[in-house]
Amino acid sequence: MENLKAAQEQLIQQEKLASLGQLTAGIAHEIKNPLNFVNNFSELSMEYVDEIYESVEKLDQNETTSDIKSLLGDVRGNLAKIFQHGSRADGIVRSMLMHSRGGKGIKEPTDLNELIKEYVNLAFHGMRASKNPINVDIKVQLEEELPKVMLNPEDFSRVILNLCKNAFDAMRDKTELLGKDYLPKLSVNTKNLEDSVMVVVEDNGPGVPEDIRDKLLMPFFTTKKGTEGTGLGLSITHDIIKDHEGVLEIDSIVGDYTRFILLIPKTL
Repeated sequence: MENLKAAQEQLIQQEKLASLGQLTAGIAHEIKNPLNFVNNFSELSMEYVDEIYESVEKLDQNETTSDIKSLLGDVRGNLAKIFQHGSRADGIVRSMLMHSRGGKGIKEPTDLNELIKEYVNLAFHGMRASKNPINVDIKVQLEEELPKVMLNPEDFSRVILNLCKNAFDAMRDKTELLGKDYLPKLSVNTKNLEDSVMVVVEDNGPGVPEDIRDKLLMPFFTTKKGTEGTGLGLSITHDIIKDHEGVLEIDSIVGDYTRFILLIPKTL
């Protein structure tokens, strides 16, 4: 009966996640259309400004032409900023669409560093937009020239989001206890090993007692209160890593830090 109840709860949760994914995809598609106009027209306008500047250069130079060139430079700078941030927003929307589609079991050569940078940033901004945001010092140290790894990007993005969200939740609890005396810190590192790629996600939160460390990866086990969490995040993370024939290790000292170590084999 307990197994049946757990299965029913998981099915309900999956249905909720599927509905949320569809909603997210719909919103992202709607945002993508006006973003395309912003990016395309800002890029086109920069070309027009360059053409006007060249035409002004051909005129007899005086104080007026100097002012016009100065203003054109300012306008071009503004358009460049619009294009830069529009492209950034477009990248975020693409990531949301990829995440909401769900994994199809297709593994492909993936730039792990780029995926980590994108989703650590998304996790941080998602946390900042929540009802209980905290200030976090984030350090992302990625080994250069890391080889591409065979991953399912949609699934592995969930791993990064889940680990970051877990860290933010833990550090929020510690912030409530210690107040201004505590500065939350999150570090995410990658390292190129002989047969695998290592990803380390570490926070300086409250840590995990040894007696519950093994239970963390079990479905529906959660230390959160009431409806704050389902206990599925780390369980799903563990399943995804096992699906990639990888290993997830947990290292922690209570009151000091929690460190999640991921080892993903190089299977190119």
